[in-house]
Amino acid sequence: MLGFGADLLWADMNRLLAFLFHQGVLDEQFLQLQQLQDHTSPNFVSEVVNIYFHESEKLLTNLRSLLMEREFSDYKKMEIHLNQFIGSSSSIGAKRVTSICIAFRAASEQDNRTGCLRALEMLEHEYCYLKNKLHELFQIEQQRALAAGVRYPV
Repeated sequence: MLGFGADLLWADMNRLLAFLFHQGVLDEQFLQLQQLQDHTSPNFVSEVVNIYFHESEKLLTNLRSLLMEREFSDYKKMEIHLNQFIGSSSSIGAKRVTSICIAFRAASEQDNRTGCLRALEMLEHEYCYLKNKLHELFQIEQQRALAAGVRYPV
């Protein structure tokens, strides 16, 4: 019976991943990241993604702080944060977040504060969506591993 539950959870994971790929939320880089995970590091993907989330929270805070300054004019500093966000997002396969960051950077290169504010709002929304969906995926993955009898290190 344990194997049957694990099979159902595996199917749930695959459906969720297919949905995220179909929506363009993730790209093939996420699959490459998954290929690096094995029995010696069963939490590899979730650990990498959690580091990404931690760093992304800081970048979002920095971007919002910059844009909220009354006399904002440091677009170059904002572009540095956006380049970091683009690099880390593309490295985990966060396709839509990466695309929004690129549009955000274009607005920044044009010194377009209104465009930057709109892009930041879109980025925060998309980032939250990605974070929620990947947490859902990792919860299903952990349930599947437990149903299959795999033990995660604590």
